[in-house]
Parts: sequence; C-alpha cells; structure tokens
Amino acid sequence: MTRKILTGLRSQTYEHPFDRKALASLKSMPGVSLLLKKINEYGIDRLLRLQCLGSEIRITPRNFPHLHQSLVETCQIIDVALLPELYLFRGTGHIQTYIVGVEKPIIGINIDAMEWLNEDELLYILGHEVARIKSQHMVYHQMAIVMPSLKNLLSSTTLGVGGLVASGMELALYNWRMMAKFTADRAGLLACQDIEVATTALMKLAGLPSEYLSATVIEEFLAQAREFASTSFDSVDQVTKILSYSENGLSWVVMRTGELLKWVDSGEYDNLIQQKSLKTPEEIEGWNFLTSW
Repeated sequence: MTRKILTGLRSQTYEHPFDRKALASLKSMPGVSLLLKKINEYGIDRLLRLQCLGSEIRITPRNFPHLHQSLVETCQIIDVALLPELYLFRGTGHIQTYIVGVEKPIIGINIDAMEWLNEDELLYILGHEVARIKSQHMVYHQMAIVMPSLKNLLSSTTLGVGGLVASGMELALYNWRMMAKFTADRAGLLACQDIEVATTALMKLAGLPSEYLSATVIEEFLAQAREFASTSFDSVDQVTKILSYSENGLSWVVMRTGELLKWVDSGEYDNLIQQKSLKTPEEIEGWNFLTSW
C-alpha cells in the first residue's frame, strides 16, 4: 500500500476538541509551574532515559529492521523530523507501548506488540506514540507518568503542601491523558491510512489475538463502537469519568474506536489525507468570521 506523506501536517489540524479543552483546563490550574520546576530539579527526564538504556533492548536497522523501518516510515508520513530512539521490552501478555523524554524522546514497545501486530498495524501504534512529540506535549505526558512518585516527593519536601497541590492536579492530568489518546489515535490513523487497520490494532490492544479477528467479530465490534460513540460525554458524571480514566488497566478501545469512526464519518480525515485543508479549527472559525462581513 502506498501511503501519502503528509508534508506540512500540524497537530492542531487533527487535535481532538476534548484534548484541547482538557489541556487548557490543566494549564490553568495553580501549581503547574511548581510541578514542572520540580520535574526539572529532580532530573526526571534523565532518570527515565537511563531506565530505558539500562533495562531494554535498543532497536536498530541491524537487529530488528522491520521495527526500525516502521518507525522511520511513521515519522515521514506524519511529518516528524526528530526520529526518536526505539526500545524493546519484555512481554506482559498484552500489547504495551510508551514514550518518554522531552529533549530526546524514546519509544518503548514490548515483545507482544512486535509479535501480534502486522506491519500496517505497527504504523498505527507507533503513530499514536509519535503524536506526543508532534503535539509538543511530552512534558505534560511525562508529568502524568511520574505523578505518583512526584506527589510523594513534594509532600515530604514541602510539609505536605506540595502533595496537596499535586493531588488536585493528578485527576486533571489523568483526564487530559485520556483525552489526548483521542488525538494520538487520529495521528495513528493518519500514519496507517486505513480505518480497518486502526480497528484491528485497537482490538489487538484490547487483548484479542489475530486468529479471532473474523469479519463477523470486527463487524460486531464496530457496531458496539458506534453505539458507544452515540452516548454523550456530557451525560456521564464528571467524577465517574475522571476516576475511570485514571485506571491504567482500562484500554477504552471501544470508546476510542467510536471517536475515530466519528472523525472519519465527518469527512475531516479524508480532507487531511487529500490535503484539501490543513487549517486548524481556530483558523477555519477566523476565516468564517472574516467572510461573514
């Protein structure tokens, strides 16, 4: 399959509105600057990098050429100039990936992902992670990863005051991290450029092996995703949502697939692939305002 190279693509053009709203709310919270300062003071970025270097297998064009090439292709397609390092870590019984590193990003992918995903699905999964770099939100994403440890450190060094600040921000971080998945999923779709590939990748992420992915199983899953997508987020209690999103063991793949389907159905995905419009929602609104005169 020949995929289009989306030269000039900006993350704002495919950013999910829930992501944008949640991040704006997070940034407005008091104490954000304190937490970012502490992350720098503790050298969290360097520590996470050392953890990868000392524990996992670095992927190169020589040892795992298909994984390395998938990453190169992903970055080319969604126009990310900085090629992150790629590391392979041990299997956990299900697909896992992560990304850390603000200055020098590192993507981790486990053996299950390497074995379960085909080359097309790898583009989707890697696109999901590379999206963090493109959005330039790595600092907040990394903050969410280390928040439990950071909260304890702040509590012990600021007589509990920093811990209280961090506790309030923790829920906002978890909520944003979930909403940011919607944007990252869109980037993954732009990388693989096939909604069926994105769907099967998400189903495998939920733990379903390839041998069970029959046409009927996929069809029923898509019906479930569309049913879920028809549910208004505003009708779900806010506290319930945030507590649910803070549960790391939940993949929310049905909800995420539903959001992807809505994006495809809206025509916005096709417009980006065809590069008919690379404007952000704000630019489009501004243009409509000007032309209304």
